[in-house]
Amino acid sequence: MKRIKISLLLKIVIAILLGIGCSYFFPEALVRVFVTVNSLFGNFLNFIIPLLILGLVAPGIAELGRGAGRMLGVTALLAYCSTVLSGYFSYGVCSLVYPRILERGSFSSDETLAAAQSLEPYFVIDMPPLFGVMSALILSFVLGLALASVKGSAFRTVLGEFREVIMLVIRRVIIPLLPLYIFGIFLKMGAEGTVMTIVGLFIKVILVIFILHVVLLLLQFCIAGAVAGKNPLRSLRNMLPAYMTALGTQSSAATIPVTLAQAKKNGVRAEVADFVIPLCGTIHLSGSTLKIVACTLAIAYMTGMPADIGTYTEFIFMLGIAMVAAPGVPGGAIMASVGIIGSILGFDEDMQGLMIALYIAMDSFGTACNVTGDGAIALIVDRIFRKSPAL
Repeated sequence: MKRIKISLLLKIVIAILLGIGCSYFFPEALVRVFVTVNSLFGNFLNFIIPLLILGLVAPGIAELGRGAGRMLGVTALLAYCSTVLSGYFSYGVCSLVYPRILERGSFSSDETLAAAQSLEPYFVIDMPPLFGVMSALILSFVLGLALASVKGSAFRTVLGEFREVIMLVIRRVIIPLLPLYIFGIFLKMGAEGTVMTIVGLFIKVILVIFILHVVLLLLQFCIAGAVAGKNPLRSLRNMLPAYMTALGTQSSAATIPVTLAQAKKNGVRAEVADFVIPLCGTIHLSGSTLKIVACTLAIAYMTGMPADIGTYTEFIFMLGIAMVAAPGVPGGAIMASVGIIGSILGFDEDMQGLMIALYIAMDSFGTACNVTGDGAIALIVDRIFRKSPAL
C-alpha cells in the first residue's frame, strides 16, 4: 500500500484537537513531560532562528543583485511596497475590529498566571544563540550586498550550501516536530483552563484574515488594472487557477508554473512574466505579512501587550526583509519571521507557539494571496516597460 501523506495543516489540526482532548484526563505529571519537551524545542528554535535568518536572507539578497537591471529594481520595489502596505492595511483594520470582537487582556488574568506557574518543565537546557536576531539581519545585509557586488563564486557557494543546510533543518526537524510542539501548547493550556478562550480567538481571527485577504486582492488588482488599463475583475478571475493551486500546494515555488501561465493569459509579455513571477515568488509576501500582523495583533490584544504604531512600523518594515527567499515549504514564512516577532514585539515561547499554530491554520490562504498578487505586480511591470522598453 502506498504511504498516505497528511498535510501539515491537517497534522496541526489533529494536534490541537488531541491536545485539548488529552488535557481533560492526562495527569499533571504527564502534562509536565510535554511541557519539558516544548521547553527543549522552544530553546532550540531560539538557537536556530538567527542562523535561519542568515541562511535565507543573505543568499536571497545576493541573488537579487544579479538580476536584469532596471526591471529588477522596479519589481523589487513594487513587491516590497506591496508587502509593507499590506502590513499597514492589516494593522489599521484589525486595530478597529479587534476591540469589538476580542476581550483585551483575557489571557493575563490572575487565575491564568497562577495555573501557568504550576506547570513548569522538569528540567531546562539553555541553548543560547550564537548572535542576536538584529545582528543576523545586519550580517545578512552586509554579506548579501557584498556578494552581489564582487566577483567570484567560492563564498557564494558556501552561503548557498549553508542555505540548503538551514532548509534541511526546517524540513527534517522543525516542520516534523511542529505538531508535537502545538500538541504540547494546547495540552498545557487545556490543563490551565484557558484553551476555550484560545479556540474562540482562532475562529474569530481566521474569519477576519480571510476577509482581509479578499479585500487586499481586490485592491491590488484595482490598482494594477488602473495602471495597465485592464479590467481588474477579469484579471483577478484569470488568476484564480493559481489561487486554487496554491491552496493545495501551500508553496509559492510549486505554484510558479500555473502563476506564469495565468499572468500571460492576462496579457503580460512572456519575457516580463518569466522574470517577474519567479522573482515575486520569493520576495512578494503581501498575504503572509497581512496574516502575521493580524495574528500578532490578536495575541498582543488578548494578552494586554502594547501594540502602538511605532513598534509595528519597525516590525512591518523588518518583516518585509526577513521573509525574503523564505523556503518553499509550508510554514516557511512564519519560521523566517518568528525571530523578529520575539525581538521586536516581545513574544515569549508560548506566544510564539500560538503564533505558529494560528499562522499555519491559514497558511494555504496566505500563500494563495501571495501568488495571486504576483499577477497584479506583473501587470504593472509589463505596463511600465511597454512605455520604457530599455531594461
